[in-house]
Amino acid sequence: MAADELWTRLQEALEAEACSLIVLSRPRDKQVAEATKISIRPVELKEGLQYQFTKRVNGQEFHENFDREATYKQIELFFPETYGDCHLYTRDYDLTARVQKGNKLRIKKKSASQAPKEEISHNRAKQYLIPEGVPCPFLQEIGVMTPEGKVKASRYNKFRQINRFLELIDDVVPALPKSGQLQIVDFGCGKSYLTFALHHLLTGIQSREVNIVGLDRRQDVISTCSRIAGQLDCSGLEFQKGDIQHYLPETQIDMAVSLHACDTATDEVLAQAIAWKAKVILAVPCCQHEVFSLLPKDHLHALTQHGILKERYASLVTDALRAKLLEAAGYQVQIVEFIDMEHTAKNLLIRAVKVERQPRVLTRRFEEFQAFRQELGLPELTLERLLKAKLINL
Repeated sequence: MAADELWTRLQEALEAEACSLIVLSRPRDKQVAEATKISIRPVELKEGLQYQFTKRVNGQEFHENFDREATYKQIELFFPETYGDCHLYTRDYDLTARVQKGNKLRIKKKSASQAPKEEISHNRAKQYLIPEGVPCPFLQEIGVMTPEGKVKASRYNKFRQINRFLELIDDVVPALPKSGQLQIVDFGCGKSYLTFALHHLLTGIQSREVNIVGLDRRQDVISTCSRIAGQLDCSGLEFQKGDIQHYLPETQIDMAVSLHACDTATDEVLAQAIAWKAKVILAVPCCQHEVFSLLPKDHLHALTQHGILKERYASLVTDALRAKLLEAAGYQVQIVEFIDMEHTAKNLLIRAVKVERQPRVLTRRFEEFQAFRQELGLPELTLERLLKAKLINL
């Protein structure tokens, strides 16, 4: 059978590391398929060979990496239900599987394409948005870099974290307004080295005009950051004492950032950003105690009887629920690694980009959220209540 041939050849090609490219295309349901196609390429990472899934949604490109087994399962999820064509390119042959009328699968096989082989290694010298060796004033001010541009050995992890943060933002810049002043709010900005990094990316690298407001409840933090911003002549960057509940923006917010919120403070940020219809939301969640305390005592007892495992499980569940609610509110959501766990415990970042969705798709996403929450035996959560209080229909 054609289906058997496809899955056998796909499995063999993955196991032999012979795949150069896999493309899923021709959406069968454009409301379910968020992208017109998904390209899958091998990439060499520190964990070994992975397969990078790339899709473009509303002009924004998204990437996600999977190992060999997970790649096979992901393709099974997408083909043939969501996409009607599956193109497999290997070093020995090309194979195309197409769903025809009556859901019949047709296979075509031909000699391998003569396309040049791509370099798949990601372990080449890293090209950072803020390169080492080039003096950067704000990195000098916060003690990461010397006046000559050399990164201090004791601060190299922080240098990597800042650049990783900038990469995550650089990916979503196309989702922001193409012209005019960008309006950005950073809640709980803390020591603000990442707020300064954001300002540097948008003004120094992207040459954009910005109005970035960093909020924090501690006056000493605000005073220190305001002093540094003045010394560095950071136009369009200011710091104010306050919190999200009492902040009233004078104009439409384009990006909402929250990298240091604790427990349900993350939900307050997400709810407010959704209410503002922010085009981009970036949040690093922390201390997800709500779900931890609400999980039924008999829920997955073999796992939750161990406090540390229950804490990690509750954290993952919380962020999965938040992601699904963001999808129901019309956002394309990714949960990505922020920095290696050994450098900071806050190793996940929720990245959400506002996109156009049909009402029935949003309804389906909210139904998926409700089903997931009910399956976990959880009552209504803080983020749900906050959204309802802001009269946001889900």
